[in-house]
Amino acid sequence: MAGTTDELSLREDLVAQYKQVAALGLNEGSSGNLSVRFGAGMLISPNGAKADALAADAIVETGLDGSYTGSRLPSSEWRMHAAIYQRYPDAHAVVHTHSDYCVAVASHQMALPGFHYLVGVFGGDDVPCVPYSTFGRQKLADDAADALAERTACLLGNHGMIARGPSLMRAVNQAHRLEIMCRQYVLARQLGEPKRLTAADWADFRKKAREMAYARNG
Repeated sequence: MAGTTDELSLREDLVAQYKQVAALGLNEGSSGNLSVRFGAGMLISPNGAKADALAADAIVETGLDGSYTGSRLPSSEWRMHAAIYQRYPDAHAVVHTHSDYCVAVASHQMALPGFHYLVGVFGGDDVPCVPYSTFGRQKLADDAADALAERTACLLGNHGMIARGPSLMRAVNQAHRLEIMCRQYVLARQLGEPKRLTAADWADFRKKAREMAYARNG
């Protein structure tokens, strides 16, 4: 499949979104990584990639077993991406960031609680945080994949966050939204622990979300 127009388009989109993630301040230097599903494997940003120097031909075609083609190594976090693709057939893109407020919350190894209704856009009434594991290890990959069973994003203890989506743009949007929600939670906590939405609140939120989905599809 190498060299096809579809592959080139995916590579160019990945580079564009990698630069967008940096422009949003979600990653700095060579932190974080992005990937898209490609055939039986994925295309992923290379190890040590920096947004201002990343080009389409540097994106690494990588198997879900870690095999890769080309002279560049895939991101050291390829196992997290692979575990998510293996677990969730509907995941076509994965975004991992070290964004400031996600790191701030994750450094406490705590879930982002349901203090705001938009926490619900990630699939539940909180955003879970997995325990700390060394970067690049299979334990981190497995924990992250487990946490995404009913969520589109989770926090990584003392590390950052990861999101999955049906497209790279959607996954980037989820990463950005989670950073916003973590920032607002940190700000809210300066006045004390914010009030959580109730079970009834969440039930009505999900009802309204379904109504909106029906309206868009009608």
